[in-house]
Amino acid sequence: MSMEAGLPADEKRLGRSGAARPGPGIVHLGLGAFFRAFGAIYVDDAVRVSGGDWGIIGVSLQSPATRDRLAPQDFVYTVVTQNADGGETFRKVEIVQDVLVAPENPEAVLAWMSDPAIRIVTLTVTEKGYCHDPATGQLNLDHPDIVHDLENTLPKSAPGFLVRALQRRRDAGLAPFTVLTCDNLPENGKLVRRAVLDLAGKVDPSLADWISAEGRFPSTMVDRITPATKPEDIERLAQKVGYRDEAPVMCEPFRQWVVEDDFVPAHGADVRPDLAAAGVELVPDVTPYENMKLRMLNGTHSSLAYLGYLAGHETIAETVADPVFAGFVKRLWREEIMPSFTPPEGVELDAYADALFERYSNPSIRHRTWQIAMDGSQKLPQRILGTITDNLDAGRACPGLMLAVAGWMRYVGGIDEKGQPIEVKDPLAAQLRELSDSADTTDRKVAALLSVRDIFSSRLADELASPVSRAYDLLAAHGARKAVGDIR
Repeated sequence: MSMEAGLPADEKRLGRSGAARPGPGIVHLGLGAFFRAFGAIYVDDAVRVSGGDWGIIGVSLQSPATRDRLAPQDFVYTVVTQNADGGETFRKVEIVQDVLVAPENPEAVLAWMSDPAIRIVTLTVTEKGYCHDPATGQLNLDHPDIVHDLENTLPKSAPGFLVRALQRRRDAGLAPFTVLTCDNLPENGKLVRRAVLDLAGKVDPSLADWISAEGRFPSTMVDRITPATKPEDIERLAQKVGYRDEAPVMCEPFRQWVVEDDFVPAHGADVRPDLAAAGVELVPDVTPYENMKLRMLNGTHSSLAYLGYLAGHETIAETVADPVFAGFVKRLWREEIMPSFTPPEGVELDAYADALFERYSNPSIRHRTWQIAMDGSQKLPQRILGTITDNLDAGRACPGLMLAVAGWMRYVGGIDEKGQPIEVKDPLAAQLRELSDSADTTDRKVAALLSVRDIFSSRLADELASPVSRAYDLLAAHGARKAVGDIR
């Protein structure tokens, strides 16, 4: 078979249709699979229904990989929705207009963010991308990227790009853009606002005052499970649809986006796409939705990830297919998580839990426990420790969540229950492994890991020492599956 550009000559590469392109209106920092399967779809739907120049300029803050896969197909890609019955649906998405790689050309990124056409900057940079201390929420001024950004006008970090672009807009007499974060963090709008104002205050106090007065940082709740795309997914898609897409994204059918309706008013009628027409819930306060999702979905996802991985389960669906883990997660919801917060008005938490379990059980969604376990040092405070704190304050025992913390500790120790190495992906991986290895007893190991103030406050460390040590002892003596089954 003859080959052309690395592909069989008879295999067509995905490309853009003849439909008119909307002009750019959004810059997205951290263009990965999740946003392409989630936020970009809502924006695309809004433009289809109501029009408007809301094309997306994507930015990769680290690697050129996404740009290099998308550029040969003119930034078009396929969203593959994986249904519980094994069927799949396919959708071509053309809302992304270009992808820039920030380390290659930070000036080009700032030029787009400073362009008057851009009215919104969205972000999915993960917890660690905000360069903050997860335990306090404050910007970490010692972070290497923040140190660089204070000394250079061409930044490296997401907060740095936001601050320098807003500085250019102020100096040019332009209104700021709305900063719309789409990361799974409690009060995520307030968090990114704090990071931006902290950094702007160091750059120019008057800039921080202008951003505080004129800028907007709405909080959001985002929800769609998006497993990592594997090479076999690309091959299967080519066989099914007859074209080659090197950058498809996989996702579950469910999606939900709740957005605080607070955008920069200076942009008038063009302040945002018609998100409501696309199914976005625009509300005055996102906090109840954030708490519900972070605690009930993300909190149990992380709990299942660490304990399920240790028990030998590769995916979440495989984990909850094990009746021991199915009972464990249902107990977590009912007895430890649902009592810890006030639900959004009109939402029935039992029904929400049932829907979550159904989503977890979808065998087509191969969401790997190892993937969810990544960056646990950044995720634990929001997903699990906040719930534990509220339970402690209310005098409620939470042995399941204590076991989840112990599972994380055993996981970051880097050795699984069969004595095999674990590839731990975490900004603090080396420090955590060193602390774990330095201790010769369970109590000392737990105490060493609880001493990491980037994760655990001193108060929480004191209160967790005894129950987490007991849970760790159970894991070490009996293994994760039996320890999970013994939770009552």
